[in-house]
Amino acid sequence: MPAPSGVTADTLALAKEALLNPQADQIAKNYTQSLGLINYDLQPVALNLFPVLAPLRNIIPRVAGNGGTATNWRAITGLNTTNMLAGVSEANRSGFITSSAANYVATYKGLGLEDYVSFEADYAASGFMDVKARAVANLLAAVMMEEERVIVGGNSGQALGTANTPTVATLTTGGAIATGIAVFVACVALTMDGLRQSSLAGGLPGQLSRTNADGTTDTMGGGNGQVSALTANATTGAGSTNSIQASVVQKAGEVAYAWYWGPTGGANMALGAITTINSINITTAVGTGTQKANDAKVSADYSTNALVYDGLLSQIMPAGALTTYDSTLSSATIYTSATANALVGQMATGVAGTGTPLTSDNSGGVVEIDQMLQNFWNLYRLSPSKILVNAQEAKNINKKVMAASTGSLFRFNTDWAGSGDQAGIGGTGTRAYYNKFTGQMLQIMIHPFVPAGTIVFWSDSIPYPLSGVGNTLQIKTRRDYYQLEWPVTKRRYEYGVYMDSVLQNYVPIAFGVLRNIANG
Repeated sequence: MPAPSGVTADTLALAKEALLNPQADQIAKNYTQSLGLINYDLQPVALNLFPVLAPLRNIIPRVAGNGGTATNWRAITGLNTTNMLAGVSEANRSGFITSSAANYVATYKGLGLEDYVSFEADYAASGFMDVKARAVANLLAAVMMEEERVIVGGNSGQALGTANTPTVATLTTGGAIATGIAVFVACVALTMDGLRQSSLAGGLPGQLSRTNADGTTDTMGGGNGQVSALTANATTGAGSTNSIQASVVQKAGEVAYAWYWGPTGGANMALGAITTINSINITTAVGTGTQKANDAKVSADYSTNALVYDGLLSQIMPAGALTTYDSTLSSATIYTSATANALVGQMATGVAGTGTPLTSDNSGGVVEIDQMLQNFWNLYRLSPSKILVNAQEAKNINKKVMAASTGSLFRFNTDWAGSGDQAGIGGTGTRAYYNKFTGQMLQIMIHPFVPAGTIVFWSDSIPYPLSGVGNTLQIKTRRDYYQLEWPVTKRRYEYGVYMDSVLQNYVPIAFGVLRNIANG
């Protein structure tokens, strides 16, 4: 029989010989996985392995704006503030009540991000997934999460300024500072964005500069204020275990602090710690970070970002003095904030570096939360509906609530998930808080962006009507989310997702903050 077309007689002879005398370097008769002739088990679509965390954005009502560059509204800050009595004599009229309100003006701000897909990435994904559609979907999720951060901590115009000068005290124990070392301390206050942007390795952000997709440049404050004056010389005593306690008096808007210390002169004082309480225990002679106290990034106030609107924290704690309202607790003082009259609770400084944690009332409650709720009732006759907390505070609230229990909190299941196994389930969680002054249940919401050491009190509604307003809080939009596909100028598809909005708070007295909470 003649050889098949294209196959020589010599090739056939070699093949016959290999089959009759198989060797490792010739044709194998056995097939194993090592040959690589196997199916490639590929997920039909790529998975998004990241959370889209925007709980407040999802529940705040959104309303359309009416054009213009800003929106104006009048917010209620107090009702019958002079406590006018209602009794009247026959045929006579009663007196006029005095209520307080404030005019608010907020400029609309654009929020948005961009992404692109190269032509090659699109070619490579053909038959697997639509990477262009996925890029836009992921971009929308990213903008939603950034909007959530702005809702909580956006700071357009509440400048932190220069931090108060820290006070210091030296101890002969608790550290590793040698005898007779002179240590100076300085402090920088941070907003929520400043806390997010700062680290010991990278330092504080100062003024940020962003190169945009169209080649333009935007500048914005990174969220840190200006460095404080230096403390007096804190010279250590005898021995090699000295430490220094430092604390600073808080001002409105501050949620965290960066600490610099070392020998006199800013060039010798390095960043050594970032805390969410107003104090620190210093155990080394010089901070361990690389940024110095004379760095240009902390030599001016860069706490505001004019490209975003004021979020909840800025609206609850606007710039200005905090007026003492209730100082009956040793663990905390309750203030009213300037203009907004919102409640601001502040935990006591306590032992520097340790601070003051929440306190159990030994009856299933938390003393400081009860004090805030009592003052909401005493001052405004209302109750918040939610408590927004960091995971740290959620754990600490549960610890204080459970501390009052005298019975066993261990539950024993005789059948775990239908498996027939006997299993014990440990752990507890507090998901709501009972307001003993109004009988309402407050949802405890663990929020991804509320800073540690801070609790936000939130109201969905209030017990008295608002004139023509149905929402206590709303997002007003000149234009809600929209997508742009830009003209092709490079070998890639470029997309943007944008929105234009502002946060309106019609009843700031229904919101509050409890801050400077130590972990524990």
